[in-house]
Amino acid sequence: MTTAAAPGSGLLERIVTPTGGQPIHDPATGEFIGHAPTASAADLDTAVAAAQAAQKSWAATPDAERSALLHKAADAVEAHAEELAQLLSREQGKPLNGPNARFEVGACAAWLRANADFPIEPEVVIDDGETYAEVRYQPLGVVGAIGPWNWPMMISVWQLAPSLRMGNTVVIKPSEYTPLSVLALVEVLNSALPADVLIPVCGGGELGDQLTRHPDIAKIMFTGSTSTGKAIIKAASDTMKRMTMELGGNDAGIVLDDVDPAAIAEGLFWGAFINTGQTCAALKRLYVPRSIYREVCDALVGVAEAMPMGVGLEEDNVLGPLQNAAQRDIVARLVDSARNAGATILTGGEHDAEAPGYFYPITLVADIDPDNPLVTEEQFGPALPIIAYDDLEQAIEWANSLDAGLGSSVWSADRARALDVAARLEAGTTWINKHGAVDPRMPFGGAKESGFGLEFGVAGLKEVAQPHVVTY
Repeated sequence: MTTAAAPGSGLLERIVTPTGGQPIHDPATGEFIGHAPTASAADLDTAVAAAQAAQKSWAATPDAERSALLHKAADAVEAHAEELAQLLSREQGKPLNGPNARFEVGACAAWLRANADFPIEPEVVIDDGETYAEVRYQPLGVVGAIGPWNWPMMISVWQLAPSLRMGNTVVIKPSEYTPLSVLALVEVLNSALPADVLIPVCGGGELGDQLTRHPDIAKIMFTGSTSTGKAIIKAASDTMKRMTMELGGNDAGIVLDDVDPAAIAEGLFWGAFINTGQTCAALKRLYVPRSIYREVCDALVGVAEAMPMGVGLEEDNVLGPLQNAAQRDIVARLVDSARNAGATILTGGEHDAEAPGYFYPITLVADIDPDNPLVTEEQFGPALPIIAYDDLEQAIEWANSLDAGLGSSVWSADRARALDVAARLEAGTTWINKHGAVDPRMPFGGAKESGFGLEFGVAGLKEVAQPHVVTY
């Protein structure tokens, strides 16, 4: 294993394999992009061994130097931001503009810089004149990072930046749906990093299972579905790996009766439909008081019908396709279940399965029962059920009724009322008058079956380190 060559033009050409790998196509057009390399079990062993060999010297590198190298890596991302965004748009489908591809690449640089700068010092827990005790944070070793296809670059940085800052090395396996984006990102990052501290391996679920079970992997960081997360937890248990699991969400939003529907409509829209709804912590079910129900529905329809959807490389678009056919079929099935149960499709709800790309229109569904599958199952796409409620207690009960608990939101003109409702919601994060607004300084993690462990901030650094109590 060696450090990648300095990136420049032709980044895509350097990361694809000529033949024999996995073919990758643009989900908006069907255009062939290139073959992604696929790693064997032997390749994985080689990668882990190289990362393990590099880890001791990386851990011995002064913290200030590791931080400086993360800043250098962020500089490299910014220098190649447009090339990375273009590839991301082609492979994942998200448009260049809006909170999409260029935004995601920018977030990679921002998270690298934030993790480089968080202070992490020994914590004195007792110093009473008789006993002194402090907690130090030491590297774990080699971290195995398994990423998703919805935000492939950004979530990879969420995993690798704190791991590297704390002196770990990383073997990263991107989703088999979006490997080229992550390979390109790693190519750029490795132009600034020492050899073998960050090594990519590409493959499907079998390779992920081998990475999870590998005896020389100290920790697994996974972002993806709850079902896959449960399988990873079981597989990792034999070797007592540390884990951070950011799993599926079915985030509830509760609107209170004191809002101006027109004023919150755009915030609700982007809370639900950022990345065309393909976000774990997106707003996926919206509870609205009956007294303003029609006004909220009408305001959302107005915003939805003004948002252009299409091929990501076309500058005017802000919404794209579903990344893959399987996910589009899930959204279509759930919308059909709502329609067949008598719900009202306010906009969208139909797609042409024969047309190029995995497009599904923004779909707003009203007059829907709270136990309809579109409400109780995670749709992970551009369909939002809007449920009317008559009693706030009932809305809170419905919001808390599912096993998922990643994010939630409360929408109100009264901060005190909003805080009161927020305190009663069962979720890792509750936003007020916004939804899904993550911040590298703010700890983020799930409740219930949406996972465990924290990312971001100093709390995130501690999650990729071994606490070591020293006392005398």
